[in-house]
Amino acid sequence: MFTFQKTTARVRRGQLETAHGVIETPFFMPIATKGAVKTMSSSDMKKLGAQILLSNTYHLLLRPGLESMCELGGLHRFMNWNGPILTDSGGYQVFSLSKMNKTTEEGVTFQSHIDGARVNLTPELSMQMQTAIGSDIVMQFDDVAAGDSSRERYKEAMERSLRWARRCKLEFVLLRATSGSEAISADERKGIASSPAAPRNDTLLFGIVQGGTHEDLRERSARGLMEIGFDGYAIGGLSVGEKREEAYRIVKRVCEILPQDKPRYFMGGGMPEEIVAYVQMGVDMFDCVLPTRNARHGTLFVWNQDPSTIDWSIYQEPRPDTLFYDRLRVTNESLATDQSPLDPYCDCETCTTSSRAYLRHLFGVQELLALRLATIHNLHFYLTLMRFLREWISKAA
Repeated sequence: MFTFQKTTARVRRGQLETAHGVIETPFFMPIATKGAVKTMSSSDMKKLGAQILLSNTYHLLLRPGLESMCELGGLHRFMNWNGPILTDSGGYQVFSLSKMNKTTEEGVTFQSHIDGARVNLTPELSMQMQTAIGSDIVMQFDDVAAGDSSRERYKEAMERSLRWARRCKLEFVLLRATSGSEAISADERKGIASSPAAPRNDTLLFGIVQGGTHEDLRERSARGLMEIGFDGYAIGGLSVGEKREEAYRIVKRVCEILPQDKPRYFMGGGMPEEIVAYVQMGVDMFDCVLPTRNARHGTLFVWNQDPSTIDWSIYQEPRPDTLFYDRLRVTNESLATDQSPLDPYCDCETCTTSSRAYLRHLFGVQELLALRLATIHNLHFYLTLMRFLREWISKAA
């Protein structure tokens, strides 16, 4: 169940109820792609206040695999995480990581980036794997077009994604009903009988709006998904190289079309100022690799002002000269003797225990602790940003 209060025609503050807890919206999901946030434990994520983690079907299908995941009792038990989990369906990873792939109406045949084995990932298998993982929020399997695709390719991918969305919904329903319902025919059971797991009744299934930067394709996609009926809707295929203004335009339009009573998820984005802008367009959910990836390369997000005093409404259309944060390169030589905290406005473990000079030293000597400390700070920054946004929306109500 999703409940919310509106403060304007767009901005939303709500709660998303899942089998593993209620999530306060808007929220950010740290990326635990293969069952772990890089350099972090599940205990670390609890201490940071992460409400939900995101894992990936493609990676977990390859290792440990569907049967092993079922034997392990699902990902919550496997990684000792008792909070909600959302799983990406694997469509984007097939497109971006596999050495060779072939897309047909049936699905995508690809060569594993691990051992070269050929795998056929279909909408049905994606649903089965996400069910075995024990996801609280399951994403439909979609056809992902490259960021520089032609309109025809975007149209093809959008239409195929809609057809796959119907197959995902059917498989999801059938998996839930395979406990012995005589109403399901043998043909309908074909392809799901081997799956030993079934989704819980409170598992949520999301559709993904596609169509590139073409508003008419996006509208057809959104309305087609709404006709099928999902528990929530994601905006996919952005933050892939298009101009920021184009992404803003599409997100605004899609949010105008999607139902008010369902959660909205912007997939794979983005920079802090983009998240603030998208929240003010009506988006509720975010994920991105930026905080962890930047951390591992020595770039930290630091506040340039007290975040508790920021009027977030001025960041509806952020400009480079109005950013509320800076990006600190802790590997810079100028920090070699700088004993000040990384971020004077941050109270994370890293900022309260380590100076800029110390973290620079750790990166310089390639100490693994540097990656962990930097990751703690960047995730804390993103999670704190979401907390301040939730507080701001509540006060503005």
